[in-house]
Amino acid sequence: MSQSARRQPEGSDQALSEAYDTALLDLDGVVYAGGNAIAYAVDSLATAREGGMRLAYVTNNALRTPDVVAAHLTALGIPTGAEDVITSAQAVARLISEQVPAKSRVLVIGGEGLRVALRERGLEPVESAEDDPAAVVQGYGGPDLAWARFAEAGYAIARGVPWYASNTDLTIPGARGIAPGNGAAVEVVRITTGAEPQIAGKPLPPMHRETILRTGAKRPLVVGDRLDTDIEGAFNGEVDSLLVLTGVTDGPQLLAAPPQHRPTYVDADLRGMLTGQPEVAEAGDGFRCGGWTARAGAERLELDGDGEDLDGLRALCAAAWTAAGDGRCELDAEKALARLAL
Repeated sequence: MSQSARRQPEGSDQALSEAYDTALLDLDGVVYAGGNAIAYAVDSLATAREGGMRLAYVTNNALRTPDVVAAHLTALGIPTGAEDVITSAQAVARLISEQVPAKSRVLVIGGEGLRVALRERGLEPVESAEDDPAAVVQGYGGPDLAWARFAEAGYAIARGVPWYASNTDLTIPGARGIAPGNGAAVEVVRITTGAEPQIAGKPLPPMHRETILRTGAKRPLVVGDRLDTDIEGAFNGEVDSLLVLTGVTDGPQLLAAPPQHRPTYVDADLRGMLTGQPEVAEAGDGFRCGGWTARAGAERLELDGDGEDLDGLRALCAAAWTAAGDGRCELDAEKALARLAL
């Protein structure tokens, strides 16, 4: 079933770890949060890997190098090599290398992950607009990135140097909560210069291309917690996706998702990779999943039945998305969701 045609969640008779050859896993909000493993992540990933599924970790965070990310995952109990990590820094470095001469200088506004990725593509990272760069690249530089770096980017861009961004995620989760992400920093430079960057990261095609080139996946499953990056990226790449509810997306956001933000499967956490997914079937003027039936009334979504909470959410999604058609569901779903404690 094509992504553009999806109007309800899909089911799978097989465990997802058997139905797909490669899991393309987001990190923050999926595998870990605040640096610590999310509940059930370590054991679920081990079981999927032992069953023959390849695990690849795909992150929009351009600060850390693949070696550092792999070491962190390994320390959490998830054995990982650098070759299993794909970053937006790698995607944007490839994009730049295809548009500027070999060995060009690139002004870096960000962290070590960008510098390593640029060198991998034969480009030379530099620190100043006075270094005659052929491009400016901006990626997440961490909370200590100096304000003067944004000015440096602005000086170069004002001279006509092309501008690239690893990603435009406005926020990034951390141990203390939600913090500004690279997208917020990109907005500073955009306001200053009036320019628009070329963007490589999820949900855009350069990131999906980088991931497929590095993993060789034939039947990938995108696993993420964000509708506007992970799920939209899968939609743009025309591959299936699993949304886990361990990160930033909650029930109301999912029900209101426009077509490009609708996942193939929905589950509570990474244990959903190890099981089949229940069928969501039409039932009269609504949809049934497990012990729940949902329909779109005149002003609200109506939920009836009992059973597992997520079965109810899947049925609600089918009803909401059908009611929304190609748009966003505006029906009041608060009472229905309250029954599911979501």
